[in-house]
Amino acid sequence: MTAILRKGRALVAGGAGFLGSHLCEALLEQGMEVICVDNFMSGHLANLEGALTHPKFSYLEADVSAPLPAEVMERHFDEIYNLACPASPPIYQRDPEHTLLTSVLGTHQLLQLAERTGARFLLTSTSEIYGEPLEHPQRETYRGNVNPIGPRACYDEGKRAAETLAFDFERMGRVQVRVVRIFNTYGPRLAPDDGRVVSNLIKQIQGGGSLTIYGDGLQTRSFCFVADMIAGLITMMRYEGEQPGPINLGNPEEVSILELAQRISQLTGVPIDLEFLPRPCDDPHRRRPDITKAKTVLGWQPTVSLDQGLASTISWFKTGSDADPLVTSGLEVLQ
Repeated sequence: MTAILRKGRALVAGGAGFLGSHLCEALLEQGMEVICVDNFMSGHLANLEGALTHPKFSYLEADVSAPLPAEVMERHFDEIYNLACPASPPIYQRDPEHTLLTSVLGTHQLLQLAERTGARFLLTSTSEIYGEPLEHPQRETYRGNVNPIGPRACYDEGKRAAETLAFDFERMGRVQVRVVRIFNTYGPRLAPDDGRVVSNLIKQIQGGGSLTIYGDGLQTRSFCFVADMIAGLITMMRYEGEQPGPINLGNPEEVSILELAQRISQLTGVPIDLEFLPRPCDDPHRRRPDITKAKTVLGWQPTVSLDQGLASTISWFKTGSDADPLVTSGLEVLQ
């Protein structure tokens, strides 16, 4: 089924990042005008190569934690997507103050813009707000177990505060908001130096080196392919029912880091040589979303298997091209 074409203008903050660039392209394919705002701290202009020649696309280098430029403030928007914060621990820990302020001040400014222009606002929150979870799998009702003064707190607590701001704006009748909690996502355009486990392992195995495993490798994650995630984001933005509260988006298939390394080895045909290093501070031991709410409220669930998605991602790391049917496989269901 072909996606229904839409009119209107969307702002994508963080649009040059891994997720943001895929979102920009998906919205353009639906017929929307798209304005990308990014400070290029972790995003890359190369990610926007497919969008730059589109007549309805433009981008602006700006930092949402600073006052928004007139080119943004003077425009009307129908949809505002806030993806403006690095999600990679090595990157967001380089400047923790800026990371926290991006989530808090950036969300505040974009909410004010949404209020002024009457746009619907979507915040991409994170599974990291659950911290080292004492509930498994994690439901949206779980309030988390976060270390508020640890090295990851700039990201975790920033996103928690951003959720608070979003729902306060909604309670006051100022903005209609949607909040998603994203679990581990991977796919083409993951930066090789991103520092997350999928990009680390693929880069290392293609480079012929040993694979770095932090801790014992028995910690688990649940990996969602990027096309599925983008479909979930747009579906949530367009949800027309009563305020659903935050909704988990992710793939409930749980695998250990060791199993992930073995799958990448099998798909590449390269035997693995493992190097074990200390596990980072506050790195969660288990992580798996309960997506019952996404299924029942949005009618959304992931469709791309881990092996399919890894094969597509490995191919991108080899060629730098994401001209792969899987990249858009989830988008035809968008309404």
